[in-house]
Amino acid sequence: MDFRIVFILILEAALAMVLLWRCGALRSRAQWAVGLAAVVLAFALRALALDHETLDYQNFLSPWVTFYRENGGFRALWRPVGNYNIPYLYFMALFSYSSIRDLYLIKCLSILFDVLLAWGSAELLGVFCESAWRKLGCFACVLLLPTVILNGAFWGQCDSIYVAFAVLALWQGLKGRPVTAMICLALSFGFKLQAIFVIPVFALLLLKGKLKWYHLAIFPAAYVLLVLPAVLLGRPFLDTLLLYANQTGSVGSALNYNSSSIFGIFWHVADEQTAATTAIAAAACYSLLVLIAASLFRDRLSDRAILCAAVLFAVGIPFFLPHMHDRYFFAADILTLVLAFAIPWVLPVAPLTQFASLLGYHAYIYMRFLLPMRYGSWSLIAVLALTAAAFARELYHCGGSTQKRIPYLGK
Repeated sequence: MDFRIVFILILEAALAMVLLWRCGALRSRAQWAVGLAAVVLAFALRALALDHETLDYQNFLSPWVTFYRENGGFRALWRPVGNYNIPYLYFMALFSYSSIRDLYLIKCLSILFDVLLAWGSAELLGVFCESAWRKLGCFACVLLLPTVILNGAFWGQCDSIYVAFAVLALWQGLKGRPVTAMICLALSFGFKLQAIFVIPVFALLLLKGKLKWYHLAIFPAAYVLLVLPAVLLGRPFLDTLLLYANQTGSVGSALNYNSSSIFGIFWHVADEQTAATTAIAAAACYSLLVLIAASLFRDRLSDRAILCAAVLFAVGIPFFLPHMHDRYFFAADILTLVLAFAIPWVLPVAPLTQFASLLGYHAYIYMRFLLPMRYGSWSLIAVLALTAAAFARELYHCGGSTQKRIPYLGK
């Protein structure tokens, strides 16, 4: 392996230790030892995966870097290439200037955001508990989560980028920092459209007053600034701004792409167009029901209830939608893990979600199903049921601290 890549990995591992210390997870020698062991193991596993090439890398990612290398690097950003949004293409253009193999650079970028994702998850957990061991456990589990390792270091995908920013946005929102929350949310959306699976939870932050309506203007402003460099280099502004809308047909027409969605159960459908339309309506109604429940009990809407709602959105929206791919439950993988650490009695939601996601990963990596996808779909139904129970418990029983106290009128 290129010694420069070894150096980059060492720097990223060092950053992981710094962020572990920064989030208050290293308060004793035992925690330092466990944290160091977890980071070393996580990076050793990633190093072993770096040389693997997938068809996505061969057919898409590497040709994109080659395109920028042959057409002037950043100067070629005005030209349409690939089906990813502009912010990720900035990195593809940057990598075109390097003599390091692009496979390693692409994967090291994802690994960097694996670290930021683990840090953001630990900080988000810190909203609900101050336990250093729990934060350390959350950080380590994210870094060692099979889908996180497979997604970036093995597959060369970048889902850790948009989910890291989404988790940071939720953390900042719950901490009452609306400006940075909206900037992080715009960054998340800028990298992947799948950020929409988490965005609805920010309506609950509006309900709680942690966000004001005028803070919402930060989102489009930040997004415009994010794509502005490409526009200044000659890319049409409107086309750049509406890139996602113009690419809606690129997700494919099949109802399911190795995903544990509802179409893992209803695999054979006579009228696919009607089924797709019905599923989109079901996802919209489902999201609306969660928002209505939160609105009806807004005085009891605790931070834990908001986290439960985030999980309900991250799992439920892609579960009901058609055309979902194997990696579309990546945000659910992370948020269910944080929820399991925050509310231990719902611990099964994390392994059940991981199982459902891994079935899709296995189908892509090995080009065959380990088990029928319906097993993953039923697992996610169990996740939704457990999370809904936790959400209801928070709204009905755990919101007492937010209610007005009735004065004692006795003698």
